[in-house]
Amino acid sequence: MKLAAIDIGSNAARLLISEASPNSAGVMDFTKLNLVRVPLRLGFDVFNNQLISPKKASHLVNTIKAYKHLLDVYEVKYLKACATSAMRDASNGTEILQEVKTLTGIDIKIITGQEEAAFIYENHVAENMDKTKSYLYIDVGGGSTEITLFSAGRQIFKESFNIGTIRLLQQQVTDNHWQQLKDFLKQQLKNIGPVIAIGSGGNINKIFSLSKRKEGKPLSLDTLKDYHKEFSAFTVEERIHLYNLREDRADVIVPALLIYINIMRWADTPEIYVPKIGLADGLIHALYEEIAETSRLAGRT
Repeated sequence: MKLAAIDIGSNAARLLISEASPNSAGVMDFTKLNLVRVPLRLGFDVFNNQLISPKKASHLVNTIKAYKHLLDVYEVKYLKACATSAMRDASNGTEILQEVKTLTGIDIKIITGQEEAAFIYENHVAENMDKTKSYLYIDVGGGSTEITLFSAGRQIFKESFNIGTIRLLQQQVTDNHWQQLKDFLKQQLKNIGPVIAIGSGGNINKIFSLSKRKEGKPLSLDTLKDYHKEFSAFTVEERIHLYNLREDRADVIVPALLIYINIMRWADTPEIYVPKIGLADGLIHALYEEIAETSRLAGRT
């Protein structure tokens, strides 16, 4: 069964196409067939002007048209498409997505920060870990950061904060925003005990890749601090050439590191695991569950 997810973020738009099939143990595996990422950077419009410019709106429409062609070529039957922080804040977001639907037939839903955090959890990474321990999911995007805590095998909270890499670049994150995040973590974690951090997002994945760590090994907080200090010493142009980064990664990687560092400090966790998960993966899992549930209900009638 071929499934696809479209994630319209504040920095980039992603299309993930996966094949869902049961393994020898009967557990569903999701094999990535294609992942396409287009750096639309909607947040640079929205977080300044509260709307998406005609130029970026046109780029978005053309991107979804291209994705539609890929979906047709792969003969994808099931699709889940969502938009996050930039679209949530854009005064013309709904209007643009209606145009996308008219031109492509693809219905993109604007989801809340809470829904975004829940979809990321759909990767079920924590479910496969030690039920006696606590896990803090941290997903850093261009417009917001989603945090979800699991302890003793159950979800304790999921929360979204308007602290993102593009908002930081545009100096739209105040001391008050940081204080709210710090106070929330301190309050929520005070009776939890030690937590294990799990990071998702393109920036933490890039740092993990640069670190040359073996799969499954964590990054230390000190390592993130070292990278933050190192990258901060260079211009965006220098980072592009020294670390072989795309321009749309080279500028946001420093503020992303700052977010991870602050959250890990306030959560008092010295390490972060990076299992290469993201919203698109979560959407794929959620889509499969919806299809399976529909089939179960149909079987009862």
